[in-house]
Amino acid sequence: MDPAKYTYPWPLEGYGEQEPLPEVQLTDKSIENPQTNKLSSSYTTFTTPLANGIRGAFDIHIYYSHHDEQETAFARALWERIRREFPELRIYKFWDRPVGPHFITMFEVNLFTPAQFGAFVPWLAINRGPLSVLIHPNTVNEQGEAAEDEEERNHTQRALWMGERLPVRTKVFHKGR
Repeated sequence: MDPAKYTYPWPLEGYGEQEPLPEVQLTDKSIENPQTNKLSSSYTTFTTPLANGIRGAFDIHIYYSHHDEQETAFARALWERIRREFPELRIYKFWDRPVGPHFITMFEVNLFTPAQFGAFVPWLAINRGPLSVLIHPNTVNEQGEAAEDEEERNHTQRALWMGERLPVRTKVFHKGR
């Protein structure tokens, strides 16, 4: 992945004309933030260009080695626990072979709301055991369709990892190129 090929929006776009923020240090060494009665809309709706529709805004891939009986048993138990504790989440098949861009076996969970992300990701950080986890966004274009040309970026540059970072087969994102 070549990070130079990506462009990034400026973080303060739309905030440039506002008053400077105070930099008062509090007794706990944090910086005081001016309080308002308005919460960011990011608490209830994922930011653009994240998919807010049928696909889900984030995919969570939980990896395990199907050659390791103990790891497979742990992963299957985690898969069942997620289905029981988070029945509102979309969870996919427990794969017995690598699929798509994934070099090892995994199962997938989709997250559709910031509330689901906020509940599930911290829970998974505590309960994933020895398993590696890829968390990646699903982005859409201006028409609200899957941004297929962004799939590699979503699985690499925009990805979050828990545990050991594993390679992803990026060639699958270059079909027809």
